[in-house]
Amino acid sequence: MQTRRIGDVQVGAIGLGGMPMSIEGRPDEQRSIATIHAALDAGVTLIDTADAYHLHANEVGHNESLIARAVASYGGDTSDLLIATKGGHLRPGDGTWTQNGSPEYLKQACDASLKRLGVEAIGLYQFHRPDPRVPYADSVGAIRDLLDAGKIRMAGVSNADPQQIRQADEILGGRLVSVQNQFSPAFRSSEPELELCAQMDIAFLPWSPLGGISNAGGLGSRFAAFAEVGRAHGVSPQQVCLAWMLAKAPQVVPIPGSSRPETIQDSVRAVDLKLSDEELARLDAA
Repeated sequence: MQTRRIGDVQVGAIGLGGMPMSIEGRPDEQRSIATIHAALDAGVTLIDTADAYHLHANEVGHNESLIARAVASYGGDTSDLLIATKGGHLRPGDGTWTQNGSPEYLKQACDASLKRLGVEAIGLYQFHRPDPRVPYADSVGAIRDLLDAGKIRMAGVSNADPQQIRQADEILGGRLVSVQNQFSPAFRSSEPELELCAQMDIAFLPWSPLGGISNAGGLGSRFAAFAEVGRAHGVSPQQVCLAWMLAKAPQVVPIPGSSRPETIQDSVRAVDLKLSDEELARLDAA
């Protein structure tokens, strides 16, 4: 597995997003654990989760606990594994998503995540989503306090715009290491944030990176170019999508969600796919 950098840590260039294993349509736990083990076998060393990845109101942290059990039961070396989690988003259990960016809540959420993950310090803790009721500076200030207290090793933000990214880095004293925003062939409005992260030399973690690609096989699809380039290389459109993202900047570390071993195994192979300048331009224009 090729590696890329988040802060002072080298991680595999493709990570694993844990959300599909814990929300609507989630598989049984045995298949989820097999998926996580397959990712580790393939060289994945970044797993992204959040306390809000759950289905019912009484199971906050479902995905964090699931990942902790999978890592504990894995027979190989996990000393270089970076588990990234998030706080500030909530799911009341009715299918909706809400926010709580108050400093008090974020600090309580971090303590709870520490216990579920069974670690002394969280490798990467991210403010999940801005709360319109709380000043952004106050929320990020809580993340700074957690960093200063040693409860988290690295700090990131998610779903942030360029102004918020710059503000977060200032509040954190230049210690912002990552930004996690939605970015995919179907959702490209985070291109300015990606470019800013490249300029600032901090990691950009696209969430839901395969959006728009699942049904890209038909020539009538808006994203048929990804399928056509895939056929030319004998690989899946998903691999083409991830290779296209990796080519955008060395700071990009996609975190495709997966709930099957074969899908994360396919995604990881994107690191070996080399696309020509002409192919990249074609995909940019798709």
